[in-house]
Amino acid sequence: MTTSPHHGSDPLSSISWPVRTDRLLLRRAGEADLDLIWAYRGRDDVTRWISAAPATLSDHRAAFVEGDFAHRLVIVERDGIVVGDAMIKVEDAWAQAEVREAARGTQAELGWCFDPDHGGRGYATETVRALVDLCFGPLGLRRVYALCFADNEPSWRLMERVGMRREQHLVKESLHRSGAWLDGLGYALLAEEWPPHR
Repeated sequence: MTTSPHHGSDPLSSISWPVRTDRLLLRRAGEADLDLIWAYRGRDDVTRWISAAPATLSDHRAAFVEGDFAHRLVIVERDGIVVGDAMIKVEDAWAQAEVREAARGTQAELGWCFDPDHGGRGYATETVRALVDLCFGPLGLRRVYALCFADNEPSWRLMERVGMRREQHLVKESLHRSGAWLDGLGYALLAEEWPPHR
């Protein structure tokens, strides 16, 4: 089993930022970015599926700063314009007590949120492939996973497009802010399943 050497409070600091893909630039988020991403994170068609939907820009800024989310946040730009954001949350895998140390910092939860005005151009797919490359490359992780509501078809279709495997279909397990209990899906990928050359 490969274990990650990144057990510190900021595992993403081991990556040489910014990271460039064919069309995009991925960089660490700064406080000024919170206003930029509010432009789409505050939209009803976006808040429908994301974990938190602050009602105001002030609440949005407080949630990111106080929730310690900003250090996991990656800003996605196309030609200097912010088109979305993504998350790499490095965490410990579950382990029995005697081998718990070997499971520390060995996996990551991935997440993403994109501006619908820039949708349909493959930016999300390109971004998530880059996140997986970072996780299995410089971060040295053994597993990545992502979660979504089963009704959020664009999200799970994206997971399948990048090669992630559906591992869970949880029935009425996830409470939506509408008050409805919805099915949840979990996808994952192991380092040995990720092709080094696409």
